Amino acid sequence: MALGVCDYVVFGIMLTISTSIGLYYRFTGGKQKTTQEYMLGDKNQKVLPVAFSLMASFISAITMYGLSGEIYTHGTQFSVVVLSYLIATPVIGYVYLPVFFKLGNLSLYEYLEIRFGRSTRMVTSLAFSIQMIFYMAIVLYVPALTLEAVTGLPRSVSIVTVGIVCVFYSTMGGIKAVIITDLFQSLLMYLSILAVIGMAIYKTGGILEIWKIADKYGRINFHNFNIDPTVRHSWLSITMGGFFTQISLYAVNQTQIQRFLTMKDYKSAVTALWVSLPLVMLISVLTSFSGLAIFSKYYNCDPLKSGRVSSEDQLMPLYVMDTMSSVPGLTGLFIAGIFSSALSSVSPILNSLAAITMEDYIKPFKSKELSDKKRVYLMKILMITYGSICIFLSFLVEYLGAVLQGALTIFGVIGGPVLGVFTLGILMPFIDQKGALVGLIFGLVFSFVLGFGGPKPPVDHLPSFTNSCIAYNVSHLSLQTKPLVPEGGYIYLYRISYMYYVVLGFAVTCMMAVIVNAIFRAGKNRNCNPDLFMPIIAKNMKNRKNDSTPSQER
Repeated sequence: MALGVCDYVVFGIMLTISTSIGLYYRFTGGKQKTTQEYMLGDKNQKVLPVAFSLMASFISAITMYGLSGEIYTHGTQFSVVVLSYLIATPVIGYVYLPVFFKLGNLSLYEYLEIRFGRSTRMVTSLAFSIQMIFYMAIVLYVPALTLEAVTGLPRSVSIVTVGIVCVFYSTMGGIKAVIITDLFQSLLMYLSILAVIGMAIYKTGGILEIWKIADKYGRINFHNFNIDPTVRHSWLSITMGGFFTQISLYAVNQTQIQRFLTMKDYKSAVTALWVSLPLVMLISVLTSFSGLAIFSKYYNCDPLKSGRVSSEDQLMPLYVMDTMSSVPGLTGLFIAGIFSSALSSVSPILNSLAAITMEDYIKPFKSKELSDKKRVYLMKILMITYGSICIFLSFLVEYLGAVLQGALTIFGVIGGPVLGVFTLGILMPFIDQKGALVGLIFGLVFSFVLGFGGPKPPVDHLPSFTNSCIAYNVSHLSLQTKPLVPEGGYIYLYRISYMYYVVLGFAVTCMMAVIVNAIFRAGKNRNCNPDLFMPIIAKNMKNRKNDSTPSQER
């Protein structure tokens, strides 16, 4: 299937607007000449754009393709993850954010040096960098690969074009350009999903009809309350895994904390967080329903079984080409939305990687203080470098199976231990450097073995049919083959649901830190700054200090 001229025009307009925003902020205001403006937007950004930027940073084509494909092949169970967002938001806003906002460090990981020493800071910062570099490559690769498979649009053209535009406006306009383009690109993402749902409503005759078809073929399944950790998706695994994943992404992630620090005060930052909550929930619900919308067309002729596509992640673009290609520009709008999701994820990560590279790897080892102008110049060079690495790695990323599960695995393997060490810092005053560092390293090793060891059991799909297909490609039956090894033949550790990776990484990190701390009696008499702990603990520490002062004087 080929794209029309109007489709390319719409796609080109999106890239042009994104580029223009970068140029605008390069030549207006302070012209991005200071670190305060370039990386923190002069700390005067508005709530709504920042809220959209918070939402867009980790809503990518991986989410849009992966979540719709998940619902199509496995049903609606995963969509209950939106409840975990609701539970996690107050924890993020009132436990973690007050500490990091009060310190106001450009690098989030500077907190760990103050609390646990430089080694802990460097290990955590390096883990974040590795996680984000590979995540960027996947974010850029997935839409390019999928669109190549379905539309014939060359993958190399997509990756290079979108990558260069992203690096250009991010480097030129700094954090201000990133936030405003995130707002613009977020609106395109919503329009893309609404176009899919709207077309399905038009074709089937209404939302109720889409729901009836999905229910008839077993796609409406919110009823799995099994507490067995080897069950891939259940209420427990999804809400618990979603809760810890959301906190790891919003509370202890440089990309998001840097967005919060662009606000004038803590109250505004919390407001932006709460405004972003319905935005995240809405796009998750819409994307989930788009999976049912796609199923309403293919329920009797599954493109996976018939060989039209090779992965569930290609279902959404296939649906768009099948139903919207006759309307000039509509497919282009969808593609613009999909690549907007990639741009809005990659650009803030480039920004944050440049910030922590400067603050964590260059600044501490410079004997002479760099001028503000030179720092901004170096950070621009760093953004171009990281962008080039991202584009290069995108060509090397091999297909990883279901991209939603793959992305959540990456987040869980590193996010769990990182969340653990920050939680030790702000909640447990008795934990010292030795316990935190050993716990972090042990947690990372355990998580990597859990997430990337194997082999792991294949994932079963719900039944699908090809009754109304004109042609049937038998070779693609391999997608539905049974496991070569019986379930009992897999090590129990590798049968655990990927949704628990972040939970287990967090738990192992914290437990090892407590054990090491108890063995070596570390931190017993350590006098910690109350500002390094969550508000209620800080208040208690200050009260105890005030109570002890008179007695000491007596």
